[in-house]
Amino acid sequence: MKYKMLVLDLDDTLLCDDHSISDRNKEMLMKAQEKGIYVVLASGRPTAAMLRYAEELDLKKYGSYIISYNGAIITDLSQQKSIFEQRLSKEQIHGLYDFSLANNVDIITYTADSIISETTSKYIDVEVQLTQMKFNKVDCFKTAVTEPAVKCILLEEPEYLKTVEAKLKHEKPNKSVAISKPFFLEVMPQGIDKAASIARLAEKLGIRQEEIIAVGNAGNDLTMVEYAGLGVWVDNITPELRGCANVIVASNNDHGVAEVVERYILN
Repeated sequence: MKYKMLVLDLDDTLLCDDHSISDRNKEMLMKAQEKGIYVVLASGRPTAAMLRYAEELDLKKYGSYIISYNGAIITDLSQQKSIFEQRLSKEQIHGLYDFSLANNVDIITYTADSIISETTSKYIDVEVQLTQMKFNKVDCFKTAVTEPAVKCILLEEPEYLKTVEAKLKHEKPNKSVAISKPFFLEVMPQGIDKAASIARLAEKLGIRQEEIIAVGNAGNDLTMVEYAGLGVWVDNITPELRGCANVIVASNNDHGVAEVVERYILN
């Protein structure tokens, strides 16, 4: 099979634990792009928190795209504009806030340049550090959130958050829900996930499903790994998901993405 698109999750997949792209991964991705492969970054991160990695890989030069907020936004890097966006309504976000209070979990959402929450926690600190966005601790979440937003994250200890995930899916089935990091339960509009936005982008580019490789490591990557013609986990995959891909390659710290390019694109 001649693949035409390589879709990569960022954290714990393309990125090493220190949040860098290894020299080996970068070398192989540049070679893939020189062969005409679209390298697409698909992350739960906000758009702004993905741009430096897109710049490091010269994605704009090669006419590529990024998929941010777990699929809620697709950005054309050549045109420097969004070509698809879908948001939670203010009322949906307020309802999620009520759910968070009832279930004793923290909640955050986003404005264009800030993360908003009523609370602080070590897990919120992780998101602030990853995104490098301003953190706006507010007195009243509902008063602060007056416009639609692309997603919310519920945050708490991993084992408890799994029970919250099941309850949220039961009580609010009109949302897309996925765990990214074990302590991040991400909530998007219904029908929004990485696979759905990859399908939108592939249709725009005239690329067939079987011509796509998707590489990930966590629950919010599951839909794209199952959708792609070749679904790949890096070896640091969440254990219960190991059987849900076609292939498992080396871990994020051992250049797993470079292995994918060498095995399935350059060869």
